[in-house]
Amino acid sequence: MPSRIVVSAVCVFSPGGRLLTVRKRGTDRFMHPGGKPEPGESAADAASRELAEEVGIGVPASELTLMGVWVARAANEAGTDIEATVFRAPGAHDPDEVHPAAEIAELRWIDPAADAAADLAPLLTDHILPVLRAPRVAGA
Repeated sequence: MPSRIVVSAVCVFSPGGRLLTVRKRGTDRFMHPGGKPEPGESAADAASRELAEEVGIGVPASELTLMGVWVARAANEAGTDIEATVFRAPGAHDPDEVHPAAEIAELRWIDPAADAAADLAPLLTDHILPVLRAPRVAGA
């Protein structure tokens, strides 16, 4: 049975509806900004902290919207799964004001409706992109 890492992640969108992905230094997969909660930190607090540390976006934990919790293969740790609590940041963020920091080597804004690139993390390809592409039901 694979080991499991608990993480928080955030979907951030541009004004044109593109989704922010990041690649951490020393890795080859793009994923959401996010990371592991510190001891005693809630999933939303971890997501808010990681978003500020990794890409310079300040969003209070109380303003993040929970999208769901998924288990997926870890993108960069063989034989490991992640249990990801995924949030959506409010509003749209200007790509010119988002910059890689901390362990982030590169940013990429993707079209959620386009075919997924081969270098996206399994959480994105297996769970988040299908949710973003699903038709919304009125009243849901």
